[in-house]
Amino acid sequence: MKGTLAKIAVVATFAALLAGCVSSVLEVDNKASQPIPAKVRQEMSKKTMSTSGAVLIRIFKQESELEVWKRSASGKFALLKTYPICRWSGDLGPKKQSGDRHAPEGFYTVNANQLNPKSRYYLSFDVGFPNKLDAALGYSGDALMVHGACSSMGCYAMTDEAMSEIYPVVRDALRYGQPGFQVQAYPFRMTAKNMASHSNHPDFAFWQNIKQGYDIFEVSKRQPKVSYCGGKYVFDTEFVDGEPADPRAACPAAVKTVDPLVASRMSSEEKALADAMSTGSVMSMQAYSDGGMHPSFRKMLKSKGVKAMAKATSLTAVPISRPASALADPYEQ
Repeated sequence: MKGTLAKIAVVATFAALLAGCVSSVLEVDNKASQPIPAKVRQEMSKKTMSTSGAVLIRIFKQESELEVWKRSASGKFALLKTYPICRWSGDLGPKKQSGDRHAPEGFYTVNANQLNPKSRYYLSFDVGFPNKLDAALGYSGDALMVHGACSSMGCYAMTDEAMSEIYPVVRDALRYGQPGFQVQAYPFRMTAKNMASHSNHPDFAFWQNIKQGYDIFEVSKRQPKVSYCGGKYVFDTEFVDGEPADPRAACPAAVKTVDPLVASRMSSEEKALADAMSTGSVMSMQAYSDGGMHPSFRKMLKSKGVKAMAKATSLTAVPISRPASALADPYEQ
């Protein structure tokens, strides 16, 4: 029942976002200094969250959704709101080189210096690609953002309306003491079924690695500690001589904290993945011509057309990037 109610709430959120053209409330001076909108503050109050509380963001490419989480009075993170992503580019898999149009996947940290109040796309923040692991692996690219409008060249485009809510929430968390908030970017919701359907993908081993961080958060609703060694992410591990200096080198002596509930989750997920792969009862891997778009926005694009949608998603009518590719997005919810 709770799952059904949550789904209804998400659909209602999407419907509200698409209700019309970009609100005139966005047409104000000093947009980056505007307070958190009243409706968002009300939702925070219902969920015992404070405007100064820590924030965490999760991104899912295939589903084209971005989640904003905040620490509640319980001390754990709780979901504040899920936003439909208007546009992301490239394909599933981590960004590896400049020009591949891929949006980043992995674990990133955003501090106050990465906020961009003067973005060409209303408001934005840099996710922090490349992180220390990306750089060590030779991956290249810069200015990979979460921003407004509906145009992407490796970024996550959320519309101006959505960024008018997201930006002040993360800004205030940083302003009131959080040194940096974590962004967890995934190719899809990392269920055993979804993993099995992509088991032949060349980046499957990388996805198995970041799924560990996904599972930790799913169970504990706390931010996993992220380290880098052995050419991969290492979670919730304390190293005897401090954090590893070289992400490519073998992991040094360490003490790993094992949460029994997390361990149980990982074990059951491994079994579910093995069962799904052995039975073959999974959908085939999704293929993208150039990124995706949330189904609610694809519906708008089909019904209103490119120019009208540009006006509906951006104050400056930023063109929709590669609309034909967006309409070819194979994912349906």
